[in-house]
Amino acid sequence: MTPTTFAVPIRALFQQRIRGDQALLQLARLRFAQAGLGVEVYADSPDHLEHLLELAPLHEFLPTVHLSREINLLHDRDRIVVETFAARFAGRIAGFVVHDKVEMGQQTNRLVEVLQEVGASLHRKKESPFVFLEYAAGLEPAWFIDVAERVRNVAKVSCCIDLGHVGIKQACTSFLRQHPGLELPSLSVEDDRLPSLAAEVQKAIGTALPTVLEMTRSLGALGKLVHFHLHDGHPLIRGLADHFSFLIRVPIPFSHEGRRSLSTLYGPSGLKKFLSSAVADCRSGGVSFTLEIHQAVGQLPLADAAGLFHHWKNITNAERMNYWLSVLSENALLVEEFVNESAPCAVRNGVIAPQMRIANRIPGKCCGR
Repeated sequence: MTPTTFAVPIRALFQQRIRGDQALLQLARLRFAQAGLGVEVYADSPDHLEHLLELAPLHEFLPTVHLSREINLLHDRDRIVVETFAARFAGRIAGFVVHDKVEMGQQTNRLVEVLQEVGASLHRKKESPFVFLEYAAGLEPAWFIDVAERVRNVAKVSCCIDLGHVGIKQACTSFLRQHPGLELPSLSVEDDRLPSLAAEVQKAIGTALPTVLEMTRSLGALGKLVHFHLHDGHPLIRGLADHFSFLIRVPIPFSHEGRRSLSTLYGPSGLKKFLSSAVADCRSGGVSFTLEIHQAVGQLPLADAAGLFHHWKNITNAERMNYWLSVLSENALLVEEFVNESAPCAVRNGVIAPQMRIANRIPGKCCGR
């Protein structure tokens, strides 16, 4: 018997990250279509989202939307903003992502009440999108799982696990436990102490994947759609320590285990283990992935897209955008390959639920149109 086709939404950031005009989004539209990628966008307002949806490529899975990081569901005005987005774009958006906040850790009961209120509002609207609470503020993973368990019966409210956020938090916590008083982010690749501490740093890095896998198992057991933001990183990277490709290593000025570089939180092997686990653990409620890679510096000739920029005198920014899009495409190939390797086994064992195969897909609808 031929295994059932396994389709999991694989999205990436559809965004104009480089200064320029609308031709950059037309380039993104082309590259997304060529890669077969779904779309997740950052939207500041409903009108901004309408504009992005007009430019986004057609796709079988509806887009997801990352709302402003300033939104705090504990505030009534922000809850109304989320509900307004959800009502206006019902049937056109799969889900809206909002960040958790540090103060939520001290107001868990209130947060649960708010999520229940949001869920009730979504329930009243036909074809309502999900609202995903994202792990972002660095609270204890156990707290986040507790919140998810307390809203397990709220149909349209679920969770988003950000691999970079969880990984950085866990690595720093693990390192501090072994080295009281020494914060991992206080080190850098140029630090004279690093050669003697490198093994301990990497040991702490190695605790990221098991933590993500445990969170995934816990959320998957709730039987609800779980959304994941995929990106890599390392606490030693200055500035924003994550939102990198899974295909990088961190350069260092000395040799460690035969290389002058350090492995990141996950790398391709960790990504593969995570995806295999997520596909299996979230089989009853469904799973979706977004490559949220921001940081990729380089230039790539435009080739077949050169015609989009015939009106530009200097195409440097276009080539920078093209390079970033190529990094998204490379990582998407990894994700697709690893998901497809995991899926047939699950199908043969008869454990793939219909929801998994059709998650976020609405017949006759493409990309919000």
